[in-house]
Amino acid sequence: MKSNPILTVLSAAAIGFLIGISFPVQITPKVFPLFSLGDGNCTVSGSNKLARFSAPFGNSTSNSAEGTPLLQSNATSDSEKIVPAAKSKPKGAERLPPNIVVRESDLHLRRLWGHPREDTPTRKYLVVLTVGYSDKVNVNAMVHKFSDDFDVMLFHYDGRTTEWDEFEWSKQAIHVSARKQAKWWYAKRFMHPSIVAPYEYVFLWDQDLGVETFDAEEYIKIVKKHGLEISQPGLDIIRGVKNYDINVRRNDTEIHTSTSAGKCSTDVHQRPCSGFVEVMAPVFTREAWTCVWHMIQNDLVHGWGLDWNFWRCVDEPEQQIGVVDAQYVAHHEGFTLGNKGNDTVDGSRRKVRLRASAEFGMLKARLHNADRAQAAALLAQSNAAPPS
Repeated sequence: MKSNPILTVLSAAAIGFLIGISFPVQITPKVFPLFSLGDGNCTVSGSNKLARFSAPFGNSTSNSAEGTPLLQSNATSDSEKIVPAAKSKPKGAERLPPNIVVRESDLHLRRLWGHPREDTPTRKYLVVLTVGYSDKVNVNAMVHKFSDDFDVMLFHYDGRTTEWDEFEWSKQAIHVSARKQAKWWYAKRFMHPSIVAPYEYVFLWDQDLGVETFDAEEYIKIVKKHGLEISQPGLDIIRGVKNYDINVRRNDTEIHTSTSAGKCSTDVHQRPCSGFVEVMAPVFTREAWTCVWHMIQNDLVHGWGLDWNFWRCVDEPEQQIGVVDAQYVAHHEGFTLGNKGNDTVDGSRRKVRLRASAEFGMLKARLHNADRAQAAALLAQSNAAPPS
């Protein structure tokens, strides 16, 4: 008699099931050397869940493997330790194993010899100045107000760099040369958040500040004490100039925020009296700088209007943005960009100022349009959500 194929398959399945439950076997996932992760000697314990192996290996461009703890052998010990993989890889690093991706750098000079761990450690803070060689006397005085805890970077708008080696500190500074550019042009291109990430605070200052009464270490103690994310020293208007009353030094306080500064002009920025620090001498935490860097427009090089929008980069502008009265400076010259003399020629101070003013309007328009678009998108998303 010819057997029925369906009955044969069902019978075989039933017999296999009975054999399986009679002789239970623990099945442990294996990882083959071909798929080793990390720095080359990765082993995986059999007690790990199968879900940990669902991530792609090898040359895959998927990011789904990120966040999975990897068990990596210690070269000097038989014990194993968990090395957490990065949560996400930067664009372009998708093909690299997670534990080899270096996401951050710094501006600290290193030796060309010896072991890397014996190099001097990265300094805690960064001071950045945009300079010309004619500013050397004042810049030298400024740099000496910053301790050995600071790395120093100079942006040179006149192309003169080696002449600064007459100062001993210059030999340990970072020099970036690009002719006739503005401070925020340099900042956008050479202060990416992944580069300045190791520094707790970033000072991005003009070169024409009088610092006779300033001490950087004391300044940092004060901003830490008050939790200021974005700050500036108070302005001494006896020895210097001002643009806004709100930034003028007060004699009766250690710091002031705009809410404690009395009446302030309603045209200071979009959020009147809610924390205002000028672009002249701002100090940022690394977190605040990350946000500000993204807000800097690539084509708007003067930075006018950025300070009107620093409030966007902190949670509580009224508490986290402020002026440090106890450590103050004098702004000596005011607007210095452009060539003095004939105001009709290209590059004249008048024409430079006209562009800066025009850029101010462009930034305001872009932010206004971006705010409206974001609000419309959020409204549409809210309307599309099903009722709870």
